[in-house]
Amino acid sequence: MLTERQLLILHAIVDDYVRSAEPVGSRSVSKREDIPFSPATIRNEMADLEELGFLEKPHSSAGRVPSQQGYRYYVDHMKLPHRLTTVEKAGLSRLASAQLQATEEVFEASARILSEMTSYVSVVLSPETLKEKLCNIQIVPMNDQQAVVILVSQTGHVENRLVHIDEMVTPADLERTVNLLNERLVGTPLLMLQDKITIELADLFKRHVGNYQHVMSMLKQLTSRHQPEKMFFSGKTNLMTQPEFQDLGKIRLVYNTFEEETRLSQWLRSQQTDGLRVSIGEENELEAFSSCSIVMASYTVDGYDVGTIGVIGPTRMEYRRMMTVVDVLAQDLSKRLSRLQ
Repeated sequence: MLTERQLLILHAIVDDYVRSAEPVGSRSVSKREDIPFSPATIRNEMADLEELGFLEKPHSSAGRVPSQQGYRYYVDHMKLPHRLTTVEKAGLSRLASAQLQATEEVFEASARILSEMTSYVSVVLSPETLKEKLCNIQIVPMNDQQAVVILVSQTGHVENRLVHIDEMVTPADLERTVNLLNERLVGTPLLMLQDKITIELADLFKRHVGNYQHVMSMLKQLTSRHQPEKMFFSGKTNLMTQPEFQDLGKIRLVYNTFEEETRLSQWLRSQQTDGLRVSIGEENELEAFSSCSIVMASYTVDGYDVGTIGVIGPTRMEYRRMMTVVDVLAQDLSKRLSRLQ
């Protein structure tokens, strides 16, 4: 544990380095109004903080910069949350006031607002489709051989699936099928649809739906595949403006990881937790993000964590502000999704 004085000096160094991107010296720290110590005392404490691994001394510089361990201690011992300014509150309120009807529009707007407010890369991971619960199902015939099945989840996610229908299946068969599905399957996770149809509803369809075998064949197509979860990015080029990412090899590695959406979504899903999470530098298992920090929060529907929203930036990040902005936007996203149900 650091002493109160060491913690105060560490906070000052992190704040100054985040703002200037330049190594911080004892004299500049001593000029802060919230630091009542002499340059000599600060210099001694900085030497101790370096020895403990919280600060690093760049080559050819008299100042110090925070280490990843220093950033972690700073985040874990943050005294006060960031107080949103009037401008920040207005920026965040755009999600609540925007005229959005579809969930994808909400995710895109959330990512855009977050990247604009932070000047970092924002990402929104949509709910995992198979774990979502069915809210409504419709079957719309396209011609004598094909129909579009529209699945609406309780989070407002919509999937359109094209299925083959046998010519023996009549419009009346389809209508009775839709009625039975909506009566018996609402609230069922998409993952469980096939089992519930083939095991629990088979006899019901046999009794009430003509051309039973052909209808069951159509429903098997319906539940045999699903759309993968989606990721919504905004501000990918923002990293290029950060001094830490002037190295082309480093930025190329990060951009390549953005393109590997399946791998990235799996990793983000594994990081999902109740509330706010900050992952710093080498804490990130993905090599591309070893020089990055990620501030992410879960958003909810009906009280359940269903997805993740966050920002990706350099470890030299304004953590207090990022944590507050991400947390507030995650809450607003949860409220907005609930209104779409």
